[in-house]
Amino acid sequence: MKTMLIRLMNDEAGFIVSSELVLISTIAVLAMIVGLSEVAHGVNQELEDVGSAFGRINQSYYVAGAHGHKACTDGSSFHDQADFCDGENDIVCDRSPRQEGNGYYN
Repeated sequence: MKTMLIRLMNDEAGFIVSSELVLISTIAVLAMIVGLSEVAHGVNQELEDVGSAFGRINQSYYVAGAHGHKACTDGSSFHDQADFCDGENDIVCDRSPRQEGNGYYN
């Protein structure tokens, strides 16, 4: 057992290869973290654009009344008002919740 431990301590085969792999894998993991962070930010931005596009759809309508010889119907209308968070850039991921309100988490 003692000779096997001495042989393992003196063995240098594959030392350079393993240190290169550690360096390359560290760089790859850091690049993936940065890349996935940018992908997440891009997906959030696109979903916010889709949400604001749905919010800007004008849902107002007007139906004129119909009048005939023996009957008549009234028309109707609806006017769409701007909702909260209908604009662009409403979703901000870089701000902490403590900056809004009274200092407590909402």
